[in-house]
Amino acid sequence: MNWKYRSSFSFWRSLVGKLWITIICLVGCVLIALGLFLLPYIDTNFAESESRDIKRLFTYICIIGFSLTTFFALFLFTKITQPMQQLIQAANAIRKGNYGTRLSLVTSDEIGELANTFNHMAAQLEDNIRNLNHEKEHLASVLRSMTDAVVTFDGEGKVILTNPPGEKIMQAWYDLDWERMDEGQESEQSDKTLRDVPEPLLPLFRMVMEQGGDQNSNVHVQQGVWSVQMAPLYADSVIRGAVAVLRDVTEEVRLEKMRRDFVANVSHEIRTPLSMMQGYSEALLDGMATSPEESEELIQVIHDESLRMGRLVKDLLDLARMEAGHTDMVMKEVDLGELLERVYRKFSVRSKEQGIQLHFEFEQPTIELQQADEDRLEQVFTNLLDNAFRHTPTGKNVMISAERVTYLRAPFVRVSVKDQGVGIPSSDLPFIFERFYKADKARVRGESVGTGLGLAIVKNIVDAHQGMITVNSVLGEGTEFILQFPLDSSK
Repeated sequence: MNWKYRSSFSFWRSLVGKLWITIICLVGCVLIALGLFLLPYIDTNFAESESRDIKRLFTYICIIGFSLTTFFALFLFTKITQPMQQLIQAANAIRKGNYGTRLSLVTSDEIGELANTFNHMAAQLEDNIRNLNHEKEHLASVLRSMTDAVVTFDGEGKVILTNPPGEKIMQAWYDLDWERMDEGQESEQSDKTLRDVPEPLLPLFRMVMEQGGDQNSNVHVQQGVWSVQMAPLYADSVIRGAVAVLRDVTEEVRLEKMRRDFVANVSHEIRTPLSMMQGYSEALLDGMATSPEESEELIQVIHDESLRMGRLVKDLLDLARMEAGHTDMVMKEVDLGELLERVYRKFSVRSKEQGIQLHFEFEQPTIELQQADEDRLEQVFTNLLDNAFRHTPTGKNVMISAERVTYLRAPFVRVSVKDQGVGIPSSDLPFIFERFYKADKARVRGESVGTGLGLAIVKNIVDAHQGMITVNSVLGEGTEFILQFPLDSSK
């Protein structure tokens, strides 16, 4: 359809076109009526020549009236219909989202005022839409940058807005719901269509929708703990949905449990020697010792327990300083072979007393650490060997070895302390370097001279030397601690 056809088609559909057709029809009807009454009268009352002139004049009047009507219709079409069509086209463009559309009508009549008003309205609408998009993008940016998960539900429990962490959590919890259904566990869903509110959030969501007000709770999902804060969304004083903020507090809960366990363990470890010292001292005061030998035995117990409590306090202070970054290290060049030889000789007598075979393997004639604290390293190896001897039965072996290795294209020394003892359960391996953590739950506190802080101190000393410590263990077969130190930690 070409432009001329569209223009003529628009003209006939326009108000002016309909008005022009109406006027033409009215004029035509009037002229026909006049012709029907006047022509017979003219033929009978005027001469033939005069009759022809009158009929010619009547025809000219009809042509002139038709022409004037057409001219008037075209004038109205140009001044009214075309601007109105432009206004309609501009309104349709804005409806489709083209908010930059403007009218270029420069007239001083009502059409011009309407065009100016339309342009102002379109500019204000474009500005409002731009501000709304900016606010929407700003809100989306804030939600995307949040580490906490934000999820918004409507009144039926369907997710209507979420940020990436929230979407990740929702998908993970939906997968858990599917797994429960696949395992044949009871579920409120009658088919394979899960509600958008996952199972862990359903109780909070129901409370918010029924009672209103904010609801807070910790939700346990598998091995994780989530802090959930859910609040209602109101519209016209009616609850229309809920928004939930979820934060992973697994680490915080674990640290809080460690803190409580630490306080409990410290209290127990200190209370045990204090109770024994108090009990034996009261026995001495009450004269329960009937001989000098018994008195000496009671005094020896009091002395041993005081030494044990002193070691505990000293280890606690050392560990606190290390964790606070106040480790006093005397860095110098250390001959690792000579250090390990000294530790080996220290435990040789103990190995004979306990019937345990102690093996020492050192391939290199000398391995020197350029920057190390000799006393602290001796403390590390002493603690590891002491643990190995305490958990290795008679007739088994304990081995210590050292060799040069390359790690990340840098020279390292690898030291291994391996025993054939009772081993450590795999579930306990991630926690053995925590304070007072005891992998052997059957071992009663107080039976060992250890303070329960040895491995935690070892880990801090190794970290201070920019080293690494790992552990491999098989329950019932033994345990191996592997330490790696850079030969020159200053690089």
